Amino acid sequence: MAFMVKHVVGGQLKNLTGGLTEEKPEGEKSEAAASGMTQEEFEQYQQQLEEEKQEREASFAQKKAERATVRSHFRDKYRLPKNELDETQIQQAGDDVVLPTELAKMIAEDNQEETHKQSVLGQLSNIQNVDIDQLKDKAQATLEDLKKQTENCSLM
Repeated sequence: MAFMVKHVVGGQLKNLTGGLTEEKPEGEKSEAAASGMTQEEFEQYQQQLEEEKQEREASFAQKKAERATVRSHFRDKYRLPKNELDETQIQQAGDDVVLPTELAKMIAEDNQEETHKQSVLGQLSNIQNVDIDQLKDKAQATLEDLKKQTENCSLM
């Protein structure tokens, strides 16, 4: 609707002024002129925008690779099936993808706790109301009894 009004009124207004001013149609203006810059400034601006876009994409790819590294670590830890997408994201980012330092510290602490829990004494400490010293004494007494019995054995 606005186009029709502009077309009808604009054409008559142009006739009234006698067509003294020569305007370019809006579609023919260059992008640089439309934004109020010279062509050189516009090219520099476009180049700067492109560089910023590439930096953002590189940063985003790096973060995606770090997340994929974390996911793959937990998949390894809990013996879950591997994901091809994670592996490709890590490969695309390159070899400089490492676990974040805070996460690496947490994983190291978890590994220490797991090795302690996997040991026999670690398993015994999880059982409630167990006196480890008393168990050691009983085990030593049992070993001494076995030694005495083997000494008295006539076959040996």
